[in-house]
Formats: sequence, structure tokens, C-alpha cells
Amino acid sequence: MTRNQKIAIGVGLLISAIFLFIAFNGLNPALVLDSIRAADGALLAFGAVWYFTAVAVISLRWGFLLRSTKAVPYRDLFRLVCIGYMGNNVYPFRTGELLRIFLLQRNNAVPMARATTVVIIERIFDGLVMLTFIVVALAFTNIASPQIETVINFAAPIFIAALAVFFLLAAKPTWMLRLLQLVARVLPGAVRDKVLALGGDVIDGLKAFRSPIDLCGAILSSYASWMLEASVYWIVATAFTLNIDYGTALLVVGVVNLAGLIPASPGQFGVYEFFVRVVLVAALIPETIATAYALTIHLVIWLPVTLLGFVFLIRQGIGGFGGALARAREVEQEAAVQG
Repeated sequence: MTRNQKIAIGVGLLISAIFLFIAFNGLNPALVLDSIRAADGALLAFGAVWYFTAVAVISLRWGFLLRSTKAVPYRDLFRLVCIGYMGNNVYPFRTGELLRIFLLQRNNAVPMARATTVVIIERIFDGLVMLTFIVVALAFTNIASPQIETVINFAAPIFIAALAVFFLLAAKPTWMLRLLQLVARVLPGAVRDKVLALGGDVIDGLKAFRSPIDLCGAILSSYASWMLEASVYWIVATAFTLNIDYGTALLVVGVVNLAGLIPASPGQFGVYEFFVRVVLVAALIPETIATAYALTIHLVIWLPVTLLGFVFLIRQGIGGFGGALARAREVEQEAAVQG
């Protein structure tokens, strides 16, 4: 691990610690634990199981985005999505995405640049879905918070601009090819070939944008998967007997996922709890119960998929946490060489 990577990890842990301190400052830990104990355990267990419906649909979306490049069996997509979630929940630097890319290349012969392009598109779709949730929820609730406004103002330009760029590249692939050819003219032969091949793979990764069926499928499954995840938030809220509606659950999902742009520890611990609490307090939920709910819903959506992802990872034969991290670093190094 390089010095810069160690510094980045340290900064992320510090940011998480700061947000955790803010979230718990002034609260009585015993009262928070009492609120958690009072929650309906059966509903919490049901929410944890129901969460996998969202994972199943998000796997379907990956299939739509990849289908123009290569049809990948759904069972493989589901396993890789779980592994990706596990990696992001446990390792720094969004390592889960690197594991998905590595395993998709190894198991299904999908070039890394194409898989990486699709993964980036997924993140852009997710950001736009979150923005939609926030805008719709705010239109139908009386919730107002300066922190929510800050998240919107920061995230909206990033995702809208990124989507516009990808649509442009998908609609006009010859523009990118011409630009690459101009750049390649001044490069040595071996480097020129790699740059042109990389550009071709990126363009191939954008084929889903040029297929109305795949594009519609990806958009619909994006909204469906996150709406299913929002239903998990509502189920857990019901377990706590919180007086919030589904629209507030959509708002929580939108805000906490956009807040994921803030660099923090794996799993966004601290940042996640802080922003869940911000939304619920703005919805007039008492701080102690809001914090107890934030800790619980984080565990509900974090633990089951992390455990299942680890099981799937072991079955891939790359040696558990240590082996997975080593393979992820290999992917980083190979990507750097190809780039």
C-alpha cells in the first residue's frame, strides 16, 4: 500500500470518527440501546431478508447494461453484486467494484475497460435516482434541512454532467475515436495500440445507451431496486414504531447515498448515521430514537449482504479477505498499465 493510500485511509477514518462524534454528541448511549432493544425483532429480520429483493433487481440492471457487450448468466451477476457490496463494505477505495471487474473478466471474459465503464454508468444512474427520490420526497413532505440542501447542491451538478457526457459519447462514438486517433499519433507504437484498444472497449461499454430496450431496462430496474431498498427502511421504521411514511424513507435513502460521495471509512460508518439522523430529526423524530434507528438500519443493510458476499468470494477460490484485497490491487495495477 502506497503512502498516499495510507493517508487516504487515515483521512477517511478521521471523517467517519468526526461524523460519529457529531451523531452521538449529547446523547445517552443507554437510552439509544434501550430504543434498539425495544424494536420488533421479527420485522428487523424480515427487513434483512427483504433487502435481497433489491440486490436481486440491481443484479438484473447490471445484466441490461452488459447485455450489449456480452450476455452474462444472472446467477453470476447476483454473486458478483453481493461480492461487490461486501468489498465496498469492508475494504477501502471502493474495492468491491474492483473485485467485480476482476471476476467478470476472469469468469466471463468481459474486458476490464468495458466492465469499468458499465460500473461507472451504474453509479451515475444511482446518483440520478437518489436525486429523484429527494426532489419527489421534498415535494410531498414538510421536511427541510440545510444539510439536505447542501447534499443536493453538491451532488446534482456532478451526476447530471456525468450522464450528459456518457450520453454524448454513446451517441457520437466517432468523436471519441477521432480524438483518440489524434492523441495516438504522437505516442509510441505499443502505447498507441493500448490507447486505441482501451478507447474501443470504453465505447463498447456504452452500447447499452444505444439500445432502447437495454436502456429502459436499466433505468426501470434502477428505480425499482432503490424503491425496494427504501421499503426496507420503512419496514425497519415500523419495527421502531416511527411515525414516518414511505416518502420519508425515500428521502433517507436519497440523502444517505448521495452523502456517500464524502470520503469516509468502508461502509460509510459515521457519515451514514449522521445523515439518517439529520433527515429523521428534520421529520420531527426524537434524536435518541433517530440515532437508534440509524444504527439498526445500517446493520440490516450491511451485515447480511456482506456475509453472503464473503461466502460467494470464498467460492471464487481467491482466498478470502487477504486474497481478495491482493486481487483487487492486481486489478488496479493492470488498469494503470492499460491506461
